[in-house]
Amino acid sequence: MKNNKNDKQINAPGIKEIKHAQKVLSLLKKEYPEVKCALNFISPFQLLIASILSAQCTDERVNIVTKTLFNKYKTPQDFISVPGEELEKDIYSTGFYKQKAKSIKECCKVLISQYNSVVPEDFEALYKLPGVGRKTASVVAGNAFGIPAIAVDTHVKRLSNLLGFIDSADPEKIEYKLKELFVPEDWVNLSHYLATHGRNICFARKPNCPDCVISDFCPSSQA
Repeated sequence: MKNNKNDKQINAPGIKEIKHAQKVLSLLKKEYPEVKCALNFISPFQLLIASILSAQCTDERVNIVTKTLFNKYKTPQDFISVPGEELEKDIYSTGFYKQKAKSIKECCKVLISQYNSVVPEDFEALYKLPGVGRKTASVVAGNAFGIPAIAVDTHVKRLSNLLGFIDSADPEKIEYKLKELFVPEDWVNLSHYLATHGRNICFARKPNCPDCVISDFCPSSQA
């Protein structure tokens, strides 16, 4: 996998690339028929906060924290009203708690001042919120509002390279390449399929290739 600033521009995929991608997707669909967002939430606002907390943290840990957090903080105003030190303590175990607490508070201020405390149903608007990158905006847009989007987390990034979809470490280039390989109707769940497979089978340190349903179509497993 290349990991430098000189990645070539991503070219439009050919028929062979598209067929390869579709075969991989069809097998993952059969393997994980009940795939869904790994973060627990009951509203777009909860998903937004959980997604901010998920940076450099496992979804499992975030779910443990938000189970209590969302009982204490129910609205953007709740997050703004609490002292920063208290919020930091509440989210401490997710890591980078000081920056995350700051981002959450700033994000909530914008939600209140510009959107009447309602999470906007628009990718670009989400992306402009404090503390929200493309991955978080994609998670919320896709899973809360059903807007076609691809969230590139560490699993999606790694598997996209291992499977030969792309040779790049740039999440944004990976996102756009995947959008060329797959139809919009599959974008949201594609992130879930790749992330689920990364957690269950294609481990970063030692992929379990013998039990992998897509090993025959993975260049890395044939190396």
